[in-house]
Amino acid sequence: MTGPVRVTPCPDGPLLVRGADVVTDEDGTDHPVTRPVVALCVCGKSGRRPWCDDTHRSIRRST
Repeated sequence: MTGPVRVTPCPDGPLLVRGADVVTDEDGTDHPVTRPVVALCVCGKSGRRPWCDDTHRSIRRST
């Protein structure tokens, strides 16, 4: 992909990343991006990190 990478925070949810080729997690592992937009976990509870799996929704409901 070419062009700028854009990051949009979703209220109480993930970060939407547009235009990235690779996402590097906190351990330094590169994760190839194969979609035009990906959702990155910010709650830290996703079972698919760095990708969001909507776990934040159940966390928000239980608090």
